[in-house]
Parts: sequence; C-alpha cells; structure tokens
Amino acid sequence: MSIVWQKRSGAVDYQVRRAGRSLRLYTNGVFHSQYNPARPVTGSVWDLLLLPAFFFRPGELQRILVLGVGGGAVIQNLRRFVRPQQVTGVELNPVHLSVARRFFGVRGDDVELIEADATDWVRRYRGPAFDLIIDDLFGDVDGEPQRAVHAGREWAGALLGLLSGDGAIVSNFASRLELGVSAYVSQAACRNRFETGFCLTTAQNYNEVGVFLRRPATTRQLRERLTEIPELNPRRRSNRLAYRIRTLFD
Repeated sequence: MSIVWQKRSGAVDYQVRRAGRSLRLYTNGVFHSQYNPARPVTGSVWDLLLLPAFFFRPGELQRILVLGVGGGAVIQNLRRFVRPQQVTGVELNPVHLSVARRFFGVRGDDVELIEADATDWVRRYRGPAFDLIIDDLFGDVDGEPQRAVHAGREWAGALLGLLSGDGAIVSNFASRLELGVSAYVSQAACRNRFETGFCLTTAQNYNEVGVFLRRPATTRQLRERLTEIPELNPRRRSNRLAYRIRTLFD
C-alpha cells in the first residue's frame, strides 16, 4: 500500500493511500472510505450502506441524502447503480470534501456536497423531502471510529421530518448494542412510524447497519433485485458481496 497524498492539520493526519487500484481515505489512522471504480464491491461496511437502495425499484429513488461523506465511496456507488436525480452529501470536514472531489471523483450536476454540521443542517433544512437518507456520521476517539450523533428520539424524529412518505432511513452503528438502544428499535413511538426494519452486517466489520422503511419489504425482494445487477449478483463466484441480513421488525 502506498501513500499518494498526505496532509497534516493541527493534530489531524490525513492520508489517501492506494491498495492496488483502490483508493482509501484515512484520518488519524481511521479507515473512512474505499473506492475502486473497476471493483465497486469492497466486502465491507460501504456495501451495507448501498444495499438498502435495492429495496426500491429502479427510478423510485430520485433524491438521496448522505450525512457523513468521507471520501464519497457510497455516493459514487449510488450514482453508478441507482442513478438518482440528486445526491446531497453533508460533511463537517472540509478536507474530506476536498479529497472526495479530487481523488474519488465526487463531482457533477447530480451531486451536491455541503460543508456543514449535519445536526445544524438537518434542523435548518426546509427543502424537498428525500427518498433515502443515509446516516453515516462517524468521528474517532483514540483511533477508534465512533458515532458522532446519538440516534435517540430527537435525532430520529429530525430525520423523519426530512423523509418522503414512502422512503427509508439507513443508519450505521458501531455495534449491535448501539443499534438496539437506538430510538428506531427501542422506542415504539419511533419504530411504529416504519413498516419494516432490517439489520445488515458483514464478516469484515463489527458495524451493524439499520434499515428502516416506510413500506413493506422482504429479504427476498432484496436478493432478487441484486441478482439483476451483474456486478452485485451474490450468486456470481467473482462477486465479493457477502452480507447477512436479519429482520428487526415487520
């Protein structure tokens, strides 16, 4: 693995590293993004953030909000496989946004990158609703990734206020315990505002990605739609897409 770019700002060290044809973003040694346009499946958490888009039929997801851009790997895969009308990415760290544009190619008329604190931005937003909201707000503590915003009732309610009537919220958690105590799972008043809830995991990470849909959905729907996309078809031997899914509620 080679370092292709590095910057130090105060106590924060940023690196873009190349591993084969893949680019990786590290901040203080924490692995934030990986992207390889020739091999979009990583076998890691970024796959899990993309997969819930396939609970929807082609063309249904027109407006997507990504909170926590990092290097923009998830945005690039959404643009590639889902092709929404607009992806809006909100990121507090200006260096991450610069890296996303310069190294990961996150630029174009269909994408808007906004430098802002996500909690403030969500509270102030007054525009059209989003069909899919991906909450990947993570920082680091002592070199370990940690969620930046507690997914309690207030935060879940704020995101629901931005969600379309038939949309979904996807939220990345560092552990099963963190997902379990979130308002989406532990509080009936929040849980009952969704029709279906799932958890996605992969063997490479401890992360648990919660998927909360305002529509009925099944794991079979997801599997069948993935088989229609050669690069994501889990039945192909060459595909590294390996995920586990369990139902949280329905």
